[in-house]
Amino acid sequence: MIKVTNLWKYFDNVAVIEDITVSFHKGMTNLIIGQSGSGKTVLLKCIMGLLEAEKGNILYDGQDFIKMDSAKKQLLRKEMGVLFQGGALFDSLTVEENIMFPLNMFTKYSKEEKLERVNFCLNRVNLGKVNKLYPSELSGGMKKRVAIARAIANNPKYLFCDEPNSGLDPKTAIVIDKLIKEITEEYNITTIINTHDMNSVMEIGARVAFIHQGKLWWEGSNNDILFSSNKELNSFVYASELLKKLK
Repeated sequence: MIKVTNLWKYFDNVAVIEDITVSFHKGMTNLIIGQSGSGKTVLLKCIMGLLEAEKGNILYDGQDFIKMDSAKKQLLRKEMGVLFQGGALFDSLTVEENIMFPLNMFTKYSKEEKLERVNFCLNRVNLGKVNKLYPSELSGGMKKRVAIARAIANNPKYLFCDEPNSGLDPKTAIVIDKLIKEITEEYNITTIINTHDMNSVMEIGARVAFIHQGKLWWEGSNNDILFSSNKELNSFVYASELLKKLK
């Protein structure tokens, strides 16, 4: 579980995250949603330690990340998996080498053990016989699945996904959503997904935090979201003409 309490982040003396308190639960797909510029990406980066918050606490299973020394932070980062927007695979490395990258960084496994783990992760994301291919030889959906395999290679306790469906067609996006949800529940991972995709919200939004103007504006489940009376949330949810007609 990750718990954020009274978190503030400033850029040039302007608050972009204001006094946010929110919990992200283990074994559940926790979504952060909001318009562009709402602060959701800044919040995710603060939780991951890519940005340093000025005030507040970020508790990983009760341990305050902000107050940790550099050695403890490094140990905690070994327990994090990250699915970057666009996948962020290394073009010059094969699929096998991409997935092996975090194992080379954080483990002392033998080459045989690393290869065994690579193959396990590829099988888990339903990819076979792609070890020696390069990212340029893969489809968009295959790249995302390789990126997921890399993110779980080191058996993370915490998984962070930044716009995992970016650039994918709706059918492939659903496949990726369901895969992330399955892995989260199967391995009891605390998963946080940053997205603006309402399909993802309705498919896998076990817990949803809506960020508006740097503040936590609403939180609940995907079952609650369509029945909310929150004006700003409804404006975001029913932004498209199609959803307005379905309301």
